Amino acid sequence: MPDAAKKPDTLREQQYSFAAHLRDPQAPPPEDIEDRRMAIYRSLFINNVTSFLANSFPILSELLGEERWQLLIRDYYRDHESHTPLFPEMPKEFLEYLANERSVSKHSDPLEDPPFMYELAHYEWVETALALAIEPVQEPALQPTGDLLKEHPVISTLAWLVSYAFPVNEIGQENQPEKPAEEPSHYVVYRDESFKVHFLKLNIVSARLFELLNTDDKLGGEQALLQIATELQHSEPSVVINAGSQMLDQWRQKGILLGTLRVPQAPGSES
Repeated sequence: MPDAAKKPDTLREQQYSFAAHLRDPQAPPPEDIEDRRMAIYRSLFINNVTSFLANSFPILSELLGEERWQLLIRDYYRDHESHTPLFPEMPKEFLEYLANERSVSKHSDPLEDPPFMYELAHYEWVETALALAIEPVQEPALQPTGDLLKEHPVISTLAWLVSYAFPVNEIGQENQPEKPAEEPSHYVVYRDESFKVHFLKLNIVSARLFELLNTDDKLGGEQALLQIATELQHSEPSVVINAGSQMLDQWRQKGILLGTLRVPQAPGSES
């Protein structure tokens, strides 16, 4: 008679055993299920995940090649504990694995991975993530044609600032850098009214302007530009303000800026 203590005695235990074996074929399979049937499930599940993520990260999967890509997905599938059952969220879960778990994997040598792997994956992910992002609820006090210098320019929640150490937009079969670029690359990734996603490359000044406006809703456009001029120790702040004003106008035309909100006045100041 089989040892009853070794057999799962609840449906939940059977399900956990089944799932554990699908994630890692080295784990013991559920009892009383022939391996021929388990093999079908093993193949079906891992193939679906491998194919779905290859479609989500086409450049990375092509660069790695079929064998290395399958090994990477097998490691992710086995080791990562997902926090959502939704398939569209799987690419984000994969990024979490690359960022926080891959370097401590016990089953593979992450040193064999391309040094740009996470950043390239993020670059590929952000376009899809933004395409699926929920349309923002517009602030009632928003002024679409407000003064971008005197008031606070409001950045759309569908415009994201991303920065990469590697030149991710240039990576391909013939260009696989082993070291980061001398200067990081900054982009605003935004979705327009036609639901098309765009990448707008920024310099360090425009990236700083975006960052300031996105983190301080009490900062007027001119105040932000004056702060940048001070940080740069620029001898003519008006030059920075004029160039920044043109940039803000362009951002509003592209939908990166939705409009403005009034900047709260300090107590005792003139209205």
